[in-house]
Amino acid sequence: MANWPKRSHNGGPPLDDYKGPPWGKGDPYIFLAWQAAHAKAWKAPSREVMLMRMDRAERLGLTYEEYTLEILERGRHLRDEDTERISAIKAARKRRRVRHLD
Repeated sequence: MANWPKRSHNGGPPLDDYKGPPWGKGDPYIFLAWQAAHAKAWKAPSREVMLMRMDRAERLGLTYEEYTLEILERGRHLRDEDTERISAIKAARKRRRVRHLD
């Protein structure tokens, strides 16, 4: 019973002194595929694309990160007609800000 993890432990390897491979006990191919996909998704876009996204985000009242995350998560660019989704993003922003103050 003394070797059981604490109640809030997620069952993962210890972060401090872990000596094994970075993928743990899982499949290394899946780990490397997800790692490559993450790097590809968050690769810095070209200057023109970044400026275009910044301009559109500003016109919609969003931050660059919110607009880019919407593209990565849903695969579509927001437009002026997407008022429901834009208001949902802004409402989530307000919830995060209030939760951060607690």
